[in-house]
Amino acid sequence: MHEMAMAQGVMEIVEDYAHRSNAKKVCTISLLIGEMAGVVFESLEFCFSALAKGTIAEDAEIKLKKVPLVGHCNNCGWQGHIENYNFFCPECGSAKVDIISGRELRVEYLEVD
Repeated sequence: MHEMAMAQGVMEIVEDYAHRSNAKKVCTISLLIGEMAGVVFESLEFCFSALAKGTIAEDAEIKLKKVPLVGHCNNCGWQGHIENYNFFCPECGSAKVDIISGRELRVEYLEVD
């Protein structure tokens, strides 16, 4: 259940930003979550909802956007979605594939009043 730890981290970011902005209410929290982060969206929403009770973010809408796992082959230049966590290039078979996206977990934006 690493979603609780993630929700706590997001909550700290939200409260810090709201405090620095003199916000009275957090309306929207948008998160970018990489496919490889292994986050169960429903669990993250549940954990965040439990943590947000009685805080400035209690009624905030949470928008979760999944970022696909994309790789780039340093051997042939292929770039595309990595299927089934197979990190060998589907074009040339090389193991020299860098991950371009799909590992992130970050706050994209916040809307506050």
